[in-house]
Amino acid sequence: MVLSIAVRTFVTTSLAGGASVIQAQNVLPPPAQPFKGKIELRAKDSKVDFPRQTTAPAGAPNILLVLLDDVGFGAASTFGGPVDTPTLEQLAQHGLRYNEFHTTAMCSPTRAALLSGRNHHSVHTGQIMEMATGYPGYDSLVGRDTAGIGEILRQNGWNTAWFGKDHNVPDWETSQAGPFDRWPTGLGFEKFYGFIGGDMNQWRPLLFDNTTPIEPYVGKPDYNLDYDLADQAIKYVQTQHSMAPDKPFFIYYAPGATHAPHHPRKEWVDMYRGKFDQGWDVLREQTLARQKQLGIVPQDTDLTKRSPGIPAWDSLSADDRKLYSRMMEIYAGYLEQTDYNVGRVIKAIDDMGLSDNTLVIYIVGDNGASGEGGVGGSTNLEGAMNGVVPTTAQMLPKIDDLGTWKTYNHFPVGWAHALDTPFQWTKQIASHFGGTRNGMVISWPAHIKEDGQIRSQWHHVIDILPTVLDVSHVPQPVEVNGVKQRPIEGVSMAYTFDQPNAPSTRRTQYFELFGNRAIYHDGWIAATTPIAPPWATEVPNVDVIDGYKWELYDVDKDFSEAHDLAASDPAKLKQMQKLFYSEARKYNVLPLDNDRVMRLNPSNRPSLTAGRTSYTYYAGTKRIPEGVAPDMKNRSWSITAKVEIPKEGAQGMIVTLGGLFDGWALYLDEGKPVFHYNFANAAHYNIEGAEALTPGSHTIVFDFNYDGGGIGKGGLGTLTVDGKQVAQGRIEHTVAVRFTMSVETLDIGEDTGTPVNLSYDVPFTFTGKIDTVTIDLKPHDAASASMQREVERKAAEAALSRE
Repeated sequence: MVLSIAVRTFVTTSLAGGASVIQAQNVLPPPAQPFKGKIELRAKDSKVDFPRQTTAPAGAPNILLVLLDDVGFGAASTFGGPVDTPTLEQLAQHGLRYNEFHTTAMCSPTRAALLSGRNHHSVHTGQIMEMATGYPGYDSLVGRDTAGIGEILRQNGWNTAWFGKDHNVPDWETSQAGPFDRWPTGLGFEKFYGFIGGDMNQWRPLLFDNTTPIEPYVGKPDYNLDYDLADQAIKYVQTQHSMAPDKPFFIYYAPGATHAPHHPRKEWVDMYRGKFDQGWDVLREQTLARQKQLGIVPQDTDLTKRSPGIPAWDSLSADDRKLYSRMMEIYAGYLEQTDYNVGRVIKAIDDMGLSDNTLVIYIVGDNGASGEGGVGGSTNLEGAMNGVVPTTAQMLPKIDDLGTWKTYNHFPVGWAHALDTPFQWTKQIASHFGGTRNGMVISWPAHIKEDGQIRSQWHHVIDILPTVLDVSHVPQPVEVNGVKQRPIEGVSMAYTFDQPNAPSTRRTQYFELFGNRAIYHDGWIAATTPIAPPWATEVPNVDVIDGYKWELYDVDKDFSEAHDLAASDPAKLKQMQKLFYSEARKYNVLPLDNDRVMRLNPSNRPSLTAGRTSYTYYAGTKRIPEGVAPDMKNRSWSITAKVEIPKEGAQGMIVTLGGLFDGWALYLDEGKPVFHYNFANAAHYNIEGAEALTPGSHTIVFDFNYDGGGIGKGGLGTLTVDGKQVAQGRIEHTVAVRFTMSVETLDIGEDTGTPVNLSYDVPFTFTGKIDTVTIDLKPHDAASASMQREVERKAAEAALSRE
């Protein structure tokens, strides 16, 4: 479904003093204008004429686009959920609630579709960025022919800013080596303050100010990213309005909450003590009852069955229920805290008298609630990537640490399913509404007069950009920066503002992720049955076309997809299946692929590390993502550090990768050399020299001799100084798959994020001088190399659990 492209349009008006401006053109930037003054030999005989400046159309709105992360349809109180969201509710009272709005079921695809107004495969984002493959719909290389909302609005006279999560930069472009043209500042955003990857430690985040790495938490024990993002957005809008009060702003506010880890301040968690002791089965029933009372769902909506693999609450032990209830209390506090901080930004806009003409679009989740915590939840998602899944007995003693910087926590899938009430399934499942249906509120006091109403027109995330352009009187561009544009594929939703009963202008929409697929058309949905849930440890190997069963739902009559009609109406199902493949051809969905292992193989895409076995770093180098760091897993390796010790001695970090949840570090502790290996925070290995290094130049070497025979095995570590052995020890378990996805890095001369053990804290800056640090990799042994496919499979599961 494509909006028509307007003809080339230029609107010129005059400024005081005779200068002119250009408004709302569909070729960006506008062509250079001829000089209309007069030039003589002398200035006094000449006439000035400034080049025309672009300004937003008269009356153009300020725009605040809010996108939360991993929030199910049935989570927020505004949509009948158990978590209080007063900011969202206040907006709904003065705006509109949309109960048939859809995303793509995962974060990178949803965000790419939102910002571009095109389907996610049309903008090369058929999956998360870490799983790109060499097909147009999947290579993660968003092109210049699909300029997005930041670039369009900036070139039409808006100030533009992005706060929070990205996760739309190709995996091999996330380092400080760039390129940066697909970072927010390369996509039309004049200001970026946030993180590039899929998730982030809220207490110890590794952020970027535009493209400069920063660690704003250092020296601030009470720091929390959710509050910082609101502070930064408020500062931005206040400064912008002070400097240019007549210039509208566009703020994309994507806090990354409530993606795991769930890290709210304690006061928000305390508000929910005991409120989930009834368990997830009863919560689903309670939520559906509230949804019916509020009119969020039709009165005849049926509650779908509990998804396979999720245990009944009553079947759990007392310890399970105690632990799981606490995990849900933390999540609830996290969501309400996030809503509060969105409210702080909105209040700042209101305090400046800008609310009436500020369009607020508040999307409550980029997909359904996340079941990636598994059946039993987790205190350490980093460890879970490597197969270390703690039991309730192991996690319960850490219950008071849940939600703090000492855990990387996620709740069990039973809660995710409950927060997707009344639907089946969860995030990652693009075939069903549990993965793709999200609540949304739109408020624009000066223009939306039917306050507090519900809108049930069927729409999709690609419809947001054309809506913004429509209400801002900005034409869709046919050319941007010299590149002809692909048509925008979304449709405007502005008609819904004052036409509550108008039929939806979106009649057809496909869905697809990792082979799970569906097609909506005129009130019907055909959907494949998932071959495995997102929390499964084993996924059957079936043909992506013939190995899937299909379901059929009349969603005009069956809001929750509770009644499968595939057996009773095979002709309708076949018609819908044909329509899916027609749409798939149109939007670069083909070829279909359900092999998650192959997608994560680095050989499928460009790499900064391919073929390298030796890496040399210098003092001050930090924040190197693991994806572009030396791959030291499942093999032997060595670290050689050349340092200079001052006469007063030295201590601090020499080199480290990872942190408290998986990692290793070479450092000096009161002058003594130490190598520490942290395996999933479940086993710590310390190899330490007995004597402090003397003043002068030294060469410190740590050599790891891997046992081999497979992946994740142990080995012998030997620490030498100036060629003399000073310590030796066994490391019985090593990380096989991944130390970290995006929240910890390789650092030289200091540590960022979290420490590898609690004997020190970051930044633990080295007080001597580092000349070089060299890491040398040795070949994989035959057995380990033969098991690389297993590493890739587990890494694929890890990437999906962390998007």
